[in-house]
Amino acid sequence: MPFQPDRREFLASLAAGAGLSACGGEPTAPALELWYARPAERWVEALPVGNGRLGAMVFGGTASERIQFNEDTVWQGEPHSYANPSSHRWLGRIRSLLFEGKQAEAEELAMERFMSVPLRQKAYQSFGDLLIERSGIDEASVTGYRRSLDIENAVARIEFSAGGVLHSQEVFASFPKQVIAVRLSASGDGNLSFAVRFRTSHPAQLRTDADGGVRLLGQVEGGAIRFEARLVVRTDGTVSDEGERVRVEGASEATLLLAGATNFVNFRDVGGDPSERNAAVLAKAAAMSGRELRDESSTSHRQLFQRLRLDLGETEAAAEPTDARIERFASRPDPQLVTLLFQYGRYLLIASSRGHCQPANLQGVWNESDQPPWESKYTVNINTEMNYWPAELTGLPEMHEPLFAALQEIALSGAETAREHYRARGWVLHHNFDLWRGTAPINHSNHGIWPTGGAWLCQDLWQHYLYGGDEEFLRTTAYPLMKGASEFFVDALVESPDGKWLISGPSNSPENGGLVMGPSMDHQIIRNLLGNTISAAAILGVDSDFADELRRVRERIAPNRIGRLGQLQEWLEDIDDPANKHRHVSHLFGLHPGVEITPFGTPDLFAAARKSLELRGDGATGWSMGWKVNFWARLLDGDHAFKILGGLLAPVPDRTARRLDGRRGGLYPNLFDAHPPFQIDGNFGATAGIAEMLLQSHDPHGRPLQDSSVQSGETGFLHLLPALPSALASGKVEGLRARGGFTVDLEWREMQLVRARILSRLGKPFVVRYGEIELRAQVPRGQTLELDAAALSGTETA
Repeated sequence: MPFQPDRREFLASLAAGAGLSACGGEPTAPALELWYARPAERWVEALPVGNGRLGAMVFGGTASERIQFNEDTVWQGEPHSYANPSSHRWLGRIRSLLFEGKQAEAEELAMERFMSVPLRQKAYQSFGDLLIERSGIDEASVTGYRRSLDIENAVARIEFSAGGVLHSQEVFASFPKQVIAVRLSASGDGNLSFAVRFRTSHPAQLRTDADGGVRLLGQVEGGAIRFEARLVVRTDGTVSDEGERVRVEGASEATLLLAGATNFVNFRDVGGDPSERNAAVLAKAAAMSGRELRDESSTSHRQLFQRLRLDLGETEAAAEPTDARIERFASRPDPQLVTLLFQYGRYLLIASSRGHCQPANLQGVWNESDQPPWESKYTVNINTEMNYWPAELTGLPEMHEPLFAALQEIALSGAETAREHYRARGWVLHHNFDLWRGTAPINHSNHGIWPTGGAWLCQDLWQHYLYGGDEEFLRTTAYPLMKGASEFFVDALVESPDGKWLISGPSNSPENGGLVMGPSMDHQIIRNLLGNTISAAAILGVDSDFADELRRVRERIAPNRIGRLGQLQEWLEDIDDPANKHRHVSHLFGLHPGVEITPFGTPDLFAAARKSLELRGDGATGWSMGWKVNFWARLLDGDHAFKILGGLLAPVPDRTARRLDGRRGGLYPNLFDAHPPFQIDGNFGATAGIAEMLLQSHDPHGRPLQDSSVQSGETGFLHLLPALPSALASGKVEGLRARGGFTVDLEWREMQLVRARILSRLGKPFVVRYGEIELRAQVPRGQTLELDAAALSGTETA
């Protein structure tokens, strides 16, 4: 039975969702909405929707609408091993040249003998565009235009009037039904007429179906990926076939269902059938009305999104379009925009990393180019990790699952790279991977040889356990991966020339200073990995001899050093340049997201880390500012953290402005982070940084990390409002998560914490710190501790 929409209900629901009355009252701007007074002209003005696997960018045109869409396995390339079988023969010579100070020769030899085959990895691709041409729209006569993205319900909308007819559109990406849906409506009877078609840059064929649908079938040129996009039209109007497009006439409403799939099964198997997949998806989606699909999709999204609520106060600026608010943020208070940016990061993570999909890449799941910057792949010397910083802390642990699934595949290809490049056990990942799970060093030896990417990603596995306490996950997923990564470094670390330490190399301090032996970041990451693996083995009661071996190795890794400038040294030698303003601040990994440099445990290193950050300066690219927000929050300096956030929450500067203050990044009109160009990591870094201002749970309060019950998850340490900026003097948050299995609600007024509610999901003991006050407590599993102003001022005990 064909879908028969209720036009009046649809118009009323669209108006209500946009803050309008059904009869066209004054618009309001909900706190969790991006909105604009004109259609998007550039891709970075369009509004994103996604369900993890599929993503779309909605331009919001009136007479002509463009919805650019992606599917997360549309990539260049084919199943392929990137390992270089002869490379291990040259490893010793490369190390010797570096020890002799012959960096240029070492880099040249590494380029010739040690790199990935081929040298570069493959690129993520655009799938195509869905183009809608509305009939009878004179753009000059359009009034009342409004374009919005409701991030709490995950719906992009436009409304406008033309020729006395109210036109409305909703676009959403349904996770339950795995389609992108477009709902179109026009007031009156039969005032909706349009044509719809696909467009793609790939070799493809367009076909129309007998039931009023359109298919796009093609293949990524020169690669193994075959794809199909299929559109189904449900309407109360007349549908006609016009060859490569479908026309709808005389309708009041229409719902367009877009399904997309490829033949990708896994990184070694491309034997899937995209047509079968699309048919199965559409059979389920087409059985529901457009309203039912939207309500189901929004409900599914809210179940995740509404786990955390943040209120930083209301401002009059919220009534202005979002792009205007970005332009004026530096000149007037707008804490509600900070709330929006924070929740936007959570929205983007849900939309780009949910369910059985690929992890969020450099652009999440959104990409309009077949030659995107840095191939829009997975850069793991900071960017992929930053994508997932908000996952545990802000109540979205399930969003980690696509990354963990990818790690299990990466460990397979990484074992080959470990064997062929290092003659080592375990597995290794250098500074990038792609759909085909390349793990060998790519691009250039001066930055591509960096063997700690997999070790860093193993931190996500451990943090997932610390936050959630899932011992079965630790046993079956996390520990095997952590053990394999640790085995690699037991084999790959080498003696320093003076015989004092074990060091890493050849490697680099990411993208800064070229190929070296023993960069500080490597050692911090490896110590972190080995310490976490030791703790995991103890919790599981396994591999005691292996854990003892890891302890011996860990104790011999070159330690952090404080240099002549009072800085934390970036390399073994004290050669840091005080004029270096490089975007990477890699040697501060131990401060964030690592845990070995803390205010209460390592005060001297803590001061040295601060000095390094001061020398590096505040200006940076977008993702780098996102990291610096977290650094300054960990340094317990909320005002400086907010200063950096203000630099990010600004329009992308022109070249003159970049030269003046060193800032290159900012936000595009749709709140996408700008490296520039667009990289999504800065959005996630900002969200995590704001959360770190309000709650930290990493500091073991002075106990040695390798023996700490805090870092093994046995005791919680909750630092409340550790870096509250004066610009956010009052507010409340519900739903922040802490290591040890805690959920924390906070309320503060005029820079003073007035109420805290701590839910213990695991029943473990914990320490609460607020200012100079410390409370020790333990409540049974599933129960809460309520702290009021008296307890938080130290006049009462918990």
